[in-house]
Amino acid sequence: MNFWKMHGIGNDYIVIDNRNEELDNDEAPILAKKLCKRRFSIGADGLLLLSNSTLADAKMRIFNADGSEAEMCGNGIRCFAKYCYERVLTKKEALTVETIAGIKRVWLNMEDQTVKTVKVDMGKPILNRSEIPMLGQGTCIDQDFQLNGEKFKITCLSMGNPHCVVFVADVADFPVQRVGSKIENHSLFPNRTNVVFSEVLNSKEIRVRVWERGCGETLACGTGACAAVAAGNLLKKIEKKVKVNLLGGDLDVEYAGSLFMTGPAEKVFEGRLF
Repeated sequence: MNFWKMHGIGNDYIVIDNRNEELDNDEAPILAKKLCKRRFSIGADGLLLLSNSTLADAKMRIFNADGSEAEMCGNGIRCFAKYCYERVLTKKEALTVETIAGIKRVWLNMEDQTVKTVKVDMGKPILNRSEIPMLGQGTCIDQDFQLNGEKFKITCLSMGNPHCVVFVADVADFPVQRVGSKIENHSLFPNRTNVVFSEVLNSKEIRVRVWERGCGETLACGTGACAAVAAGNLLKKIEKKVKVNLLGGDLDVEYAGSLFMTGPAEKVFEGRLF
């Protein structure tokens, strides 16, 4: 079985063509846990499977490093789109990709027949608690949240997958692992949640660190970047068009009805599993 190792600003993935359905629903989570194990295997934040779709140009399934299946992944879908084009599975420069979170549209930006950056229509943020999902009624926008005596203001939403956004004064020194792991597994979130710690640098730029559900802190998270921009707009902290600084690099996000995210996608190497 052949694979590509890829990354989007440090958020790394193993990508496998599974259109022949060689991997079934029981095998995929086990393989994800095995292959994503750092130092003992290929190592990655997740496994992306290319599957057949009757609704779009291709279908992307996403398995986190712990074997859980995710609904959507912003950095992953950019890598996935590059994989589809450069494997000559399609020569379209505008694609539709089926995910658990719905059909996503992507546009490829090319240089010498190589995909350099990808723009993704990430859709509109979902604010209703039951759809995030999150316990309680209505929305959760800038609400008080207590965690072992510490007080935070949280804004929760879904970008196809659940996010809890916390604005902090200095994200570089914030205890992301300690707080993120506790919020991820808090009883408020029946499917767990990603936790997005955000610092406003100015009205057009924010700095973000993300504790990802099923992965821990990653160098980047595309849906998390979009969640931070959506929350920042809801709280009137930032403008509609924002540069998001993540540990692995920058993403450009524009909130124009939908959230449009643009960023790079890189192929690291190819390999074969025996």
